[in-house]
Amino acid sequence: MKYIIIVLAFLAMSCNNKAEDAHAHNADGSHLGEEIPRLDHTIWTDKTELFVEFPALIVGNPSRFAAHFTVLDKHQPVSEGSVTVSLIKDGKGIRNTVDAPSSPGIFSPTIQPKEAGTYQLVFELKTPEYSDKITIDGITVFANTEEAIKVLGTAEDDGSISFLKEQAWKIDFQTAPVVSGKIYDVINTSGVWMPSPGSVKSLVAKSNGVVDFAVSNLTEGAQVKQGQLLMNLSSRGLSSNNLSTEIANAKANFEQSRADYERKKELYESKIISKAEFEKVESNYSIAKSNYQTLSSGVSGGSKQIRAPFNGFIKSINISNGDYVEQGVALLVIGTNQSKVLKTQIAPNYGLTMENMQGIWYQTKDGHWTNVTKDGGAILSISKDVDREKPLISVFAQVNAAINMPEGSLTQVQIAMGNAIQKTMIPVNALLEDYGSYSVMVQLSGESFERRSVKIGKRNGENVEILQGLEVGEVVVTTGTYQVKMASMSGSTPAHGHEH
Repeated sequence: MKYIIIVLAFLAMSCNNKAEDAHAHNADGSHLGEEIPRLDHTIWTDKTELFVEFPALIVGNPSRFAAHFTVLDKHQPVSEGSVTVSLIKDGKGIRNTVDAPSSPGIFSPTIQPKEAGTYQLVFELKTPEYSDKITIDGITVFANTEEAIKVLGTAEDDGSISFLKEQAWKIDFQTAPVVSGKIYDVINTSGVWMPSPGSVKSLVAKSNGVVDFAVSNLTEGAQVKQGQLLMNLSSRGLSSNNLSTEIANAKANFEQSRADYERKKELYESKIISKAEFEKVESNYSIAKSNYQTLSSGVSGGSKQIRAPFNGFIKSINISNGDYVEQGVALLVIGTNQSKVLKTQIAPNYGLTMENMQGIWYQTKDGHWTNVTKDGGAILSISKDVDREKPLISVFAQVNAAINMPEGSLTQVQIAMGNAIQKTMIPVNALLEDYGSYSVMVQLSGESFERRSVKIGKRNGENVEILQGLEVGEVVVTTGTYQVKMASMSGSTPAHGHEH
């Protein structure tokens, strides 16, 4: 009987505890079982992407932000600096500053609102490289959790692709906005790379002699630096055309003519000799001086030195080590990739002229399109004549961007002509192609993406016209598209690498 009474007493205590638990409340008076809704915002400036997550702002509740800051150039996390978050209403408010990220790219300031209402949420980023300010308008501070849940509801899966900022920061990733830009009619053709004037120089022997290579790996394609010693021309042991003998004779002639010049100059200034006689002596002195300087220039140890005139590479070598060469013989040819001429040919029925040609794009070996005007390049000319032997007209452009494609190799070319039309466009690299159909990865928010079908129009170099599927201001993935696509096929959402 005693045991039954104890058990009943224990059950009564348990019921009382459950009743108390059922009526437990949060600090704001709401029930403990109610979860505060979370919000997120993604804002882009010309420098930064801010993706911020935080619990709904409630009077008296501290809200901790997970503010992800990405430098748009190369899409890397902000790893140094401070962030100040301010909650402002009618010019007044509260703020909190964190002096360093909690992890690379993520800053975690906290705000505890004091009064319900509609506010501005301002983030001020300061890094060693630059500063940025991002404002989010219309942020509501709720009186309690129940009000926040009533207005915001509960989170639901929208079916978007999840790709975390931590994933994007670890790979080669880039985005670009959908913009309105000029689209031209284009002529699709090909071009061939040619050397530009001044980018190739032939080095000749400036004296007779035996060739002695100064570089052990002097071969075609080898890189050379300006001023680098490539070979020597030695005339030692030669009975005729000996450089050392020629220099000695030139020096003696120069010194003799200089002494004669100085003596005659005094006589001429004293009006003892005529002007004609002095000018003859002066001319002989100048010739002897020039001859001596030319022979002795670039000579070391009795050998004439051949040096690289600029940074570049060896295009061809016309002699072998140990060969005897005479003055004026071509020794080798040096070239550079710093400047090239792009030659392309088209049919004359296009009616292309310098007046209606708007630009030229070419494709490099990595598949990226570049405008010839980059780094100061320019369209040079269009040929005028067409005949049976040459039925096409040639177009020439100077390309100053570094081109690592061999001379004589082909590249794809687009020539823009006519009047431009303002159209919606994106970078070509954003396109995903499946059997002739195209789609892109649209960034809905910082970590949310959507694959969307698009209809494309004209291609203008690195850009493509969008006829259907995108609106100006949306953001698409241009690099890392494949990784986002794979995330959409994984069927699971990876765990976040930071606290939410």
